[in-house]
Amino acid sequence: MSVNRIGIIGGSGLYHIEGFTRQKWVKVKTPFGPPSDDLLTGKLAEREMVFLPRHGRGHPILPGELNHRANIWAMKKLGVA
Repeated sequence: MSVNRIGIIGGSGLYHIEGFTRQKWVKVKTPFGPPSDDLLTGKLAEREMVFLPRHGRGHPILPGELNHRANIWAMKKLGVA
């Protein structure tokens, strides 16, 4: 049985997560257009994890411009349940 990854969609300022290892930025294409940013995969406390900066790195995306469907689709594509 496979274990699902943990997904975090972070707000402003959540760019460093202590103990988050094996980090790799992954670009995901979705049928809804691009997500807010590339997704950061890795391990946290022995669990696979995916992190997405909700407003993008550097905060270039305003709240009304977020592509929620693309963000959720990208998370599911990378195994987040």
